[in-house]
Amino acid sequence: MKKVKITKVKSVIDRPERQKRTMEALGLRKVNASVEVEATAQILGMVKKVQHLVKVEEI
Repeated sequence: MKKVKITKVKSVIDRPERQKRTMEALGLRKVNASVEVEATAQILGMVKKVQHLVKVEEI
């Protein structure tokens, strides 16, 4: 399975609660924090919902 590196590039201040919880579920708490995760359908769906707040790179 492919892995992706997800980096938080924008703050969640003034964002809907659903987007805040999605970022927390991805493991992104601080700006410029990164996580490496498997590229499952669930993860890619979460990334799509907050794509304006993150940067995604394939590994």
